[in-house]
Amino acid sequence: MPRQVREELTRRLRRNKRALRKEDVQVVEPPLLRRAVGASALGNCMEWFDFGVYSYLAAIIGKVFFPGASPGAQVISSFATFAAAFVVRPLGGLVFGPLGDRLGRQKVLATTMIMMAIGTFAIGLIPSYATIGIAAPVLLLLARMVQGFSTGGEYGGATTFVAEYSPDRRRGFLSSWLDFGTFVGYALGSALVTVLNLALTDAQMLAWGWRVPFLIAGPLGAIGLYMRLKLEESPAFQQQLDEHEKSLAQSSAGSEFKTIVKKHWPALLICMGIVLLYNVTNYMVTGYLPTYQTETLHRSSGSADLLVLIGMVWIVLLITFIGRLSDHVGRRPVYAVAAVAMIVLAVPSFLLIKMHGTWPPVLGVLILATLLAGFAAPSAATLPALFPTAVRYAAMGIGFNFAVAAFGGTTPLVTAALVGATGNDLMPAYYLMAAGVIGLVTVKFLPESAQMPLHGSQPMVGSEEEQRELLSTSEELYEAARKPA
Repeated sequence: MPRQVREELTRRLRRNKRALRKEDVQVVEPPLLRRAVGASALGNCMEWFDFGVYSYLAAIIGKVFFPGASPGAQVISSFATFAAAFVVRPLGGLVFGPLGDRLGRQKVLATTMIMMAIGTFAIGLIPSYATIGIAAPVLLLLARMVQGFSTGGEYGGATTFVAEYSPDRRRGFLSSWLDFGTFVGYALGSALVTVLNLALTDAQMLAWGWRVPFLIAGPLGAIGLYMRLKLEESPAFQQQLDEHEKSLAQSSAGSEFKTIVKKHWPALLICMGIVLLYNVTNYMVTGYLPTYQTETLHRSSGSADLLVLIGMVWIVLLITFIGRLSDHVGRRPVYAVAAVAMIVLAVPSFLLIKMHGTWPPVLGVLILATLLAGFAAPSAATLPALFPTAVRYAAMGIGFNFAVAAFGGTTPLVTAALVGATGNDLMPAYYLMAAGVIGLVTVKFLPESAQMPLHGSQPMVGSEEEQRELLSTSEELYEAARKPA
């Protein structure tokens, strides 16, 4: 058992004035654990497939819905609509977060799943500007806002749910499967767009091919909804359900928001710093890089999508290994090393991406993908651990979504505008370096949570053998703490 974990356990024993008992340690049954992690990851995969295909098709969407603008203005207009979804995302977090703490995580996650599918499916049905005029971009904006509102309750809820189901020793590994699902969804979206670009002519893609990924959202949403309706509530939520129900009569969503901001503002700032680091990198690679290659470097959409697809597959291969690593070495070292690497390698990565040939751009994308995996892998375990169970979903909804809205979702728009205004095609690298500096400062204040119980929750183990081992260790530590120095 790591030193920090022993010290935290000793502090708990001193507060309780006794060693742990069997009823103090929650054993998670392996079938329930596998179902919770698998269904959450699968639902997240489907949801982020829906959300991600928009960024892969941004250039074409600009031509369909903003045909009168110049090519550069089309891209910026398309990304502005992309960013608009992030404006309502905090509102979704403010609505779904308290509901998740009051009604349960599972019910809210099922709701966000179906809303995302409806919003994405609707985009595939909207007529073009040439057909219905100004109503086309207005309807596109409304559909994007439905997507953004639902996503406001998605990641915070999914991370909370998986973290509350995971044994303390393996939370980094098991929670990393959630972001594994995210990038599988991105990869599937990228693969589908790549196949369409290779199989169809530019005219066919412009006429109808771009709609195909959005129309697939309907059946995908039905599958994801079925999976999430099969889930049971997390053990941590069930543990405090009776006490929490008593407090509901004396609280409201507004009072919960005030309590979170007043009592947990340091954790909120840390959460927002980590989210900034993760999501600026995320949306730079998944949202802006395809368009950067086609509009700034003048490459074909097929080759640009294929390059990003390679990066997504690389992340999928890496992410659970880095999640497991964070369980052994800690979350803080993983973040710190990746942030320093971002500051050092951002410019070389983009210089490689700009080069001619096959392998230099591939290497540049793989470097960025490795950095992104380093930020993504520990996040689903790290962020929920910042907050107690009673307000975890709502606090995640606030911290995560405000940071994503302000910094993550605006990354493609701001970066495209900076490149256009300065003419400097290394602006994306400088933007990543700034995010790396902010992330490194945040890590300095991040409390280590690897192998430790979630704040306000019982210790969680994955088997009765682990339970016996923990009880034995707690007895040893309690007896040692009682001895005079």
